[in-house]
Amino acid sequence: QVQLVESGGGLVQAGGSLRLACAASGRTFSSYAMGWLRQAPGKEREFVAAISWSGVTTYYADSVKGRFTISRDNAKNMVYLLMNSLKPEDTAVYYCNILKWFDGSHYEGWDYWGQGTQVTVSS
Repeated sequence: QVQLVESGGGLVQAGGSLRLACAASGRTFSSYAMGWLRQAPGKEREFVAAISWSGVTTYYADSVKGRFTISRDNAKNMVYLLMNSLKPEDTAVYYCNILKWFDGSHYEGWDYWGQGTQVTVSS
């Protein structure tokens, strides 16, 4: 059974930083691309960042490019999202997702979801 557990969210002032973590289990984690998505109240889920199984290829949405960094540790079955220069518009619940594939902003994910982690950025 696949499990994804996100952590690291919290309340931070604008300009601050947070590091999100996602612990994955139940699949051969290192074989899959991973992604981070977020959903703000009343908005559609947004594909924020992705990383290939090897870590060589990454993708960032324009809204976070230059501020967020995705990384992974296959030995620990972990994926991370370092978020710097946070803005109030980054406020959302953040989810990690196991991806079937991604190509820039286009992607397809497996239907496995954790509980998400809330990020709130105050102005």
